[in-house]
Amino acid sequence: MKEKILILSGPFGEGHKQAAQALLETCKLAKPNAEAVVVDFMEWTLPRLHGLSKTVFHQGVQKFPSLYGYLFKRTRKPSTLSSLTSRLRWYGLKRIVKLLDDVRPSVVVSTFPLAAAAMSALKTAGLTDIPTVTVITDHTDHSYWIHPGTDRYVVGSEKVRKGLGGWGVADYRVTVTGIPVRPTFFTGAANVDRSALRAKLGLRTDKPVLLLMGGGYGMMSAGMIRLTVEAAKSKAMQVVVVCGHNEKLRHKLEERLALEAPGHDVRVTGFIRNMEEYMGASDLIVTKPGGLTTAEAIAMRLPMVLYRPLPGQEEDNAEFLTGAGVAVRAEDDEELTALVFTLIASPETLQAMRLDAERLHMETSSLQALEAIVSARHIPVPRWENAVVRVGV
Repeated sequence: MKEKILILSGPFGEGHKQAAQALLETCKLAKPNAEAVVVDFMEWTLPRLHGLSKTVFHQGVQKFPSLYGYLFKRTRKPSTLSSLTSRLRWYGLKRIVKLLDDVRPSVVVSTFPLAAAAMSALKTAGLTDIPTVTVITDHTDHSYWIHPGTDRYVVGSEKVRKGLGGWGVADYRVTVTGIPVRPTFFTGAANVDRSALRAKLGLRTDKPVLLLMGGGYGMMSAGMIRLTVEAAKSKAMQVVVVCGHNEKLRHKLEERLALEAPGHDVRVTGFIRNMEEYMGASDLIVTKPGGLTTAEAIAMRLPMVLYRPLPGQEEDNAEFLTGAGVAVRAEDDEELTALVFTLIASPETLQAMRLDAERLHMETSSLQALEAIVSARHIPVPRWENAVVRVGV
């Protein structure tokens, strides 16, 4: 009988789902005697509010980023506000207990903060003794990830490990693996033939490729749209713009390009499933610093220009990525355009950034994360001496 690994994900952002999917696919590939099961925590515990909560979150982040940033900063350390937020963990605990009874996992993995909080609540209340692992999908040590019932943290960088240590998390409970990426990224750029990939994708082999992404929901700034048009006019590069699920942005950009840059060398796409091929074919990517997108870029040794990170975890990601030498950050529209044109014209600088990416070994992150998850069963079980928790299940 195969052992079960239950992975709890969430709907707020593509990163939580992509990390769960990466672990699922890696398990199928590397652990034939184990079976991974992915469940959307919000959909399972609050099915009636799942769609609404997802819409409210994404609309709020897009329209009121400064408010999101304010709340993120106010709750980075434990506070009255963060304690009120953490009470969300109590909702749906009956359904989580039922899920555990149905699946009977040997370990539970959370790639979503509220799921990690809920599992911690069950552990500290003595309602389960199943080992619990939290996979942090950004380079952040925000309080919403940190809970007393977590047995192990799988994190993307030493930066996060040190941050967790500052919160009092024992070092042996933290494993640095990199943020999990799907198996299609395992080879990284080591064996990539860029010219062959360009030919396969129908791109020219004699011109550099600029890749632009705005995340799964196509949150692309006016500066990135302006850059696309300027690059199209220059004829110095070919451009691929991935609009994700944002069809409105896709049509708007296609219309503007047809008007302002006829005969352009730009491909505008929606959500794509062969991102590793487009990254392997590209020389440079302009993106928001989401945890999963940037981890995939590092795995493919793809230099990055970061622009307009959301206040909060994307700011933390940007700090890590620029410090590691794998990315540069543009502060305004003019600097964004100037940086891209400068980097595209400087293969030596791009190669230096690729070498810095190689040192991070992100292409093995999922394999390392899976090993850390499976071995969590052997972590000493803590005593919740200070936990006085009551919940009717």
